Formats: sequence, C-alpha cells, structure tokens
Amino acid sequence: MSVAAGTPLQMPWLPPGHTMVLEGRGEVFYRHHVHPDPTVPTVLLLHGWTASADLQFFTAYETLAEHYSFVAIDHRGHGRGLRTPDHFELADAADDAALLVRALGLQSVITVGYSMGGPISCLLAHRHPDLVHGMVVQATALEWRATWYERWQWKTVHLMGFILRTRAYPRAMRWGIRRLLGRGDDLTKYVPWISAEVRRNDSFHIVQAGQSLGRYDARVFAPTLGKPAASLITTRDRLVRPRKQRALATALDAYVIELADDHLASWTSAREFAAATLALVQHVDR
Repeated sequence: MSVAAGTPLQMPWLPPGHTMVLEGRGEVFYRHHVHPDPTVPTVLLLHGWTASADLQFFTAYETLAEHYSFVAIDHRGHGRGLRTPDHFELADAADDAALLVRALGLQSVITVGYSMGGPISCLLAHRHPDLVHGMVVQATALEWRATWYERWQWKTVHLMGFILRTRAYPRAMRWGIRRLLGRGDDLTKYVPWISAEVRRNDSFHIVQAGQSLGRYDARVFAPTLGKPAASLITTRDRLVRPRKQRALATALDAYVIELADDHLASWTSAREFAAATLALVQHVDR
C-alpha cells in the first residue's frame, strides 16, 4: 500500500524545527519546544540508532510539552542530522549535542537517551558534566561488546549498508512497520510519514554508528558520573537484553520503571512510553 499522488501526508504534532551551524562541524537540525514557564528545566532528547528525534520521540512530544521545554537533535547521519566526511563516533555525537546546548544559551539539561542515545547521554555527562543536571536512559546498555558473539555481530553490521540501498527496502520497511503496529493501531495512519523519515538516513553513517556502538563500553566511567538518574527498562527487549539495561541502571544508581514491551516500545506502547518518559524526567527533576 502506498500514498496516492495528491493525498495529504498525515503527520503527528511536531514542535518547531530549526537548523544551526556548529562552528567547525556543520549544520545540525533540531526541534525546540519552549514551555510558557521559563523556570521549568529543559529536556534534551537523544534518539537511537537508525532513528531520528521525531521517529524516536514523536509519541512523547505532546506529553513532555505540557510540562517541560525540550530540545530534540538529529544525530549526525541520522534524519536531517549533520553531514560530515568524518567517521561517525559516539563521542562526536555527544560533543555535537553539547555545542548545540551551549549555543542555545542553556545552563543545563536533563538528558533522555533512548538506545544509542543512552551512550551519547553518558558520554555527554562524562565529557561535559556542567551541562547535565540529570539523566534518563531508556532501552539501552552499559556496554555492547562483553561477549564474543556480540563483537562478531557488530563486525557484520557493514552488510546493513547494502540492504539500506536496495530498491526493495522502502516497500519492505512499510510492510514491516504495519505488521509491527498491528491492524487498527492509532499510529498506522503515520506509516507513510514514518517510512519517508527513515529514508532520510545516510547509510554510510548508519553503518559507522553501529560500529561505534560495538566499541562502546562505559563500565569504567558510568559509576563515576554522579548525576541523578532514572531508567526505562523494556522487559521484553530482544535487541538490548533487559539484563544489560539493568546493569546500566545499577551503575548509574538509577530509579527504574519497567515497560513490558520490545525495543520499539515508543511506537508499540505509545501511551505507556509517553507516561513513563514523563514520570522518569519528573523523578530526576525532583
């Protein structure tokens, strides 16, 4: 099924989008919602691998907007994110976010990092501790390479680049999203928009981001961050195993909320995800 020519594309509510040139790095895209109350904290949303800020958090945007200001950045090579000839490294993505926060004149933020956004959040707190008031990590891990099998999996991630560039990929992706959501789900009307957003990704940087994840290990520095923290653990997650998520929560001494869903819980349990995200941010805020 495809959208007929001339048919309006249905989109969820999205806050205003902006671009900014980060000196020496390039142009970044971000969304910025400013709450009417200037005293409320600002939340920094850090999305996962192969996603974008919108794809990761659109189901929570409105809920967060009622209570907080927030900035949602597209990481380099993802969505409308920065395009650069440099190899993707998680530390560089964390520095991109830090430069944006400083350029916006924000004193500090509460980070919300989903999946790959978790390592970026931890690296941001490690490299720029003055900018991070507190941390929320979601469906993410302390490390991604503890076993030989995990290291082998990440070494094969380059094959994903070939798949992303095939002509059959867009149609297969739309079919897969509809099957994931199930018939009658409220989000099915957004499938054409979701599909179009996914295709914004740069396949080379996506592969490099996966390889950078395969090298990530925060077991040494995560317990030393000393930030108020909270964690969303997706207890049926087949991509980031719950035991790995719990290891990160323990290292951060994080308050935990559990959600009985798989890795794409922000879509498949949209209301529960939004409510849990708000509760976790409020816990860290307090």
